[in-house]
Amino acid sequence: MNARDRDGEGRARNARPRDGLGRPLPYGTPGVERQPEGVVRAPGETVREAQRLLDAGMPFHAHEVFEDAWKSGPAEAAPLWRALAQLAVGLTHAARGNAVGGARLLRRGAAALAGPAGAGTGAVTVPGPPYGMDLPGLVRWARELAVRVEAGAAVDAAAEAPHLTGGPGPA
Repeated sequence: MNARDRDGEGRARNARPRDGLGRPLPYGTPGVERQPEGVVRAPGETVREAQRLLDAGMPFHAHEVFEDAWKSGPAEAAPLWRALAQLAVGLTHAARGNAVGGARLLRRGAAALAGPAGAGTGAVTVPGPPYGMDLPGLVRWARELAVRVEAGAAVDAAAEAPHLTGGPGPA
């Protein structure tokens, strides 16, 4: 029987390598470097690092960056980061071929970002676009992708990656 993988503090951690969509690979297989957990970043750094990972077709890893922000940042910003993590996980599931889960998470994240009025202002209360992000554009992107995923569209995570701050996506 194999002992469970543990981190330096004795907590259970899966040390198996993972692919770009976060799927576990067999031990000894080269994988994508995992995101370190518990990293505290400034909001702009969070947005930049998540965008880099999204552009690279690694939305699972981008979700981990958003999760760190929601757990380590101010409470009033947590709903924003949680909604963005849901979008990243929705894209992950869609790219893995899980249409039901992908569409559900994309819609859940979009609803949280849209807020009660549906205008893309519900997740956080900071002046202007939160941390420079285009929330209405992200809401549109997520809702449109959810429809296409449910219709059976194949999803390439890098090609479908949203551009968090609006404007053109990756080249």
